[in-house]
Amino acid sequence: MYSTTLMASDPPEKFSKEAEKVGFVWVDPAPELLSGEVKTLAEKNNVAAEKTSGFWYGPRGFRWQVWRTGTCGTKRSSIISMVRGGFVMGTAHPSNGSMTTLANGLLEHFPANTRLFALEYRLSSHEPFAVANPFPAALLDALAGYKYLVESLRYDPKNIIIGGDSAGGTLAFWLARYLAISNLPNLPNAGGLLLLSPTVDWANTYTDRESSMHKHSSTDFVYTILICGYTLRALMGNLPLPDAPSNVWIAPGSKQNDAPGLFTGLPKTVIVAGGAEQTLDAMVVLRDRLERDLGKDNVKYIEKPDATHDYLTASWHEPERTETLVELGEWANDRIWSTCLNTTDFSS
Repeated sequence: MYSTTLMASDPPEKFSKEAEKVGFVWVDPAPELLSGEVKTLAEKNNVAAEKTSGFWYGPRGFRWQVWRTGTCGTKRSSIISMVRGGFVMGTAHPSNGSMTTLANGLLEHFPANTRLFALEYRLSSHEPFAVANPFPAALLDALAGYKYLVESLRYDPKNIIIGGDSAGGTLAFWLARYLAISNLPNLPNAGGLLLLSPTVDWANTYTDRESSMHKHSSTDFVYTILICGYTLRALMGNLPLPDAPSNVWIAPGSKQNDAPGLFTGLPKTVIVAGGAEQTLDAMVVLRDRLERDLGKDNVKYIEKPDATHDYLTASWHEPERTETLVELGEWANDRIWSTCLNTTDFSS
């Protein structure tokens, strides 16, 4: 598919014309949040903060605007979700069937009054197409989305779960880690981190014959997407490709990023993996590193033996999908939101 053209996404200006119907909102850029190593990488890749957007999912009624304008107080729960698409395609718009399936599943099984904010972020591209939006473009958009929830809508950070699936899981991890290492005074880290089939080794350091990449070739579909290296080149931009395996942003689950303390400060985390996924090896390695740095009590790992990549976005993938959603709802209710939420009904 990459040898012809990438699937184009509609501009947000089009979505803004149907904002009430699809839950669309604009998100202002937040250049002041950029610092440290990520700021240096942004300068090397000529990346700057830009205006972005997103879509609200959840029950609607005459108080629908309350959830989009932040006028209902701080005791509300929200998931800020980043959609999949290999960083090169995809949209959080409700027309995206996988996004809608995932959002509806989470909202059905999570505590009442949970809302999901699905962030749009800049898509990366590389030759033979126009080179655009390498790392950390998507991270800057995610930071802006998080600031929108905390400062504009007044969500308490401890009531927020940062989440994403596939490449969106990578981005969710980036956001949580950046918040952990940056110590932004007005943006504490979220209460939880939800990683659904996260792609955590874009450098492809697990490719021997005994790796899940090869052993699960008949039960997954991501081999070509990863091995062709297009997303890796698009994310690296001007950064040297040989540095990718040791780049903790590009490949936090690679064979090389094993230094203790790299992931200290992350929120309570749940990782969902399919036992039939080709990228399973890196997810298991990341789980072990998080347990080391955060403590086993703060890391939950769900692996369904016969599940393939990103199975929560597939309504037909039963019973694994519903079983996992039930576990995730219990995790959110018991581990993240057990003491901080009220039961006011804002759906009517």
